[in-house]
Amino acid sequence: MSMLTDRLSQRTAGRRLDLSPYLIGSAVGVLSWVAFSVAGDPLGVTTALSQAAQPIAALLFGAETAAKNPYWAPMPFSWNYGVLFLVGLMAGALVSSLVAGTFRFESVPRFWRERFGGSVLKRFAVAFVAGAVMMFGARMAGGCTSGHGISGTLQLALSSWIFIAIVFASGLIGSRIVYGRKGK
Repeated sequence: MSMLTDRLSQRTAGRRLDLSPYLIGSAVGVLSWVAFSVAGDPLGVTTALSQAAQPIAALLFGAETAAKNPYWAPMPFSWNYGVLFLVGLMAGALVSSLVAGTFRFESVPRFWRERFGGSVLKRFAVAFVAGAVMMFGARMAGGCTSGHGISGTLQLALSSWIFIAIVFASGLIGSRIVYGRKGK
């Protein structure tokens, strides 16, 4: 904890906090234990995100249509642990960036701009398609990368260890293809 307070006291507006990945990994592990013991659920966000999408679908297509839809019918929206965790995740990211003094609106990240140019439309289109593919895969699998990667490996589930090894390998290969050897 003193490492965290030392880093916070050293912060300067606009500078990134570089906390130890071991400290953050340990904190996520403790959070997972708390989630299991208090809520009886693992860490994960795709189910909650899908639940949060149901009221939007109800506005667009009608409440009865959304409620009878085979996708949303088994997981209707409610202010349950998952949805609260999702809201807390976003609020925590906002508070963290405000405390670190790094909060800013950024439509095209620096790495992206250097590699692919400054087109906001192109960046948003790629982000939307990539997010949709990732969400589709997560829903087909019945869970997301954080559910498998964090909660599944904590439970020593073999499928989660295989999954997370493939995720890391895919991430390394994908980043090499997209950003090149030197990350440019």
